[in-house]
Amino acid sequence: MHEMAVTEDIMRIVTEHAAQAGAEQITDIHLVIGDMSSFVDDSIQFYFDLLSPETVAEGATLHFHRVEIRFRCRACGAEFSPDGMDWRCPKCDALGGKVIAGKEFYVESIEVT
Repeated sequence: MHEMAVTEDIMRIVTEHAAQAGAEQITDIHLVIGDMSSFVDDSIQFYFDLLSPETVAEGATLHFHRVEIRFRCRACGAEFSPDGMDWRCPKCDALGGKVIAGKEFYVESIEVT
């Protein structure tokens, strides 16, 4: 259900920026979402379709760019993406590391007319 709240935030952000630009219509919204976030594209789309009618964002297309999880090994410094649930460093076999990508969630850009 937290997708409703974040979709409300998306709507607020894009409508504010569209108003600042003097736009009449938002045509496209580009979102960046990390795979470690618990946000589900289909749920965000569902709530967007529910919230956008009769707004400047009505009819806009949501574009989802997913960012895969990346770690930096604390033991050897290697950067890697986990293989499924195997979060061991492929170089030194240490478990996990510092998350350097995959937590993102933001509006990257909007297109307006």
